[in-house]
Amino acid sequence: MRRDVEILDEETAYDGFFELKRFRLRHSLYSGGWSRVLMRERVERKRAVAVLLYDPVSDQVVLIEQFRIGALEAGQGAWMLEIVGGLIETGEAPEEVAHREAMEEAGCEVMALLPICEFYVSPGTATEYLHLYCGRVDASRAGGVHGLEEEGEDIRVEVMSSDAAIAELCNGRANSTSIIVALQWLAMHREAIRKAWGDAPG
Repeated sequence: MRRDVEILDEETAYDGFFELKRFRLRHSLYSGGWSRVLMRERVERKRAVAVLLYDPVSDQVVLIEQFRIGALEAGQGAWMLEIVGGLIETGEAPEEVAHREAMEEAGCEVMALLPICEFYVSPGTATEYLHLYCGRVDASRAGGVHGLEEEGEDIRVEVMSSDAAIAELCNGRANSTSIIVALQWLAMHREAIRKAWGDAPG
């Protein structure tokens, strides 16, 4: 099956905290031939990493809560429950970012790292591609408020049981992409993770 895209024109519409590009394009159709000329705008984002911090001994997760402008008018408040994460800078490996962000945002040292999956966050509007991990931590050491002052971060750590965290998938606090995928994965693989890390109950 033919799958082609023809870029007719490309321009930078905005260049600030994010870069926004505008395209005039057409693409091949499943039925044959070409689409009409389309206008599409795309947010240019670096690849990113997110990490579900999990303590297999206490069966707890370490989550964070912070202000998010995208949720300001949603009616449920702009402070969102999340897993730690950040952008991959030039020359960094995703695993390095996972360790760095766990320390910066939650004050947690990641002792082991399991890849969960990789995915586009919102391919209809942005280039962002996410590497998702589960990181082993000691939840008894987690707590407080963290984040980089120069980035305006004000991040509160919240430790909860895995059951309570998974329940937030239905209760509504776990309502953004990375935490939903991560908690669903944990619900499916929790006992296997604990066995892999040698912490399954006897």
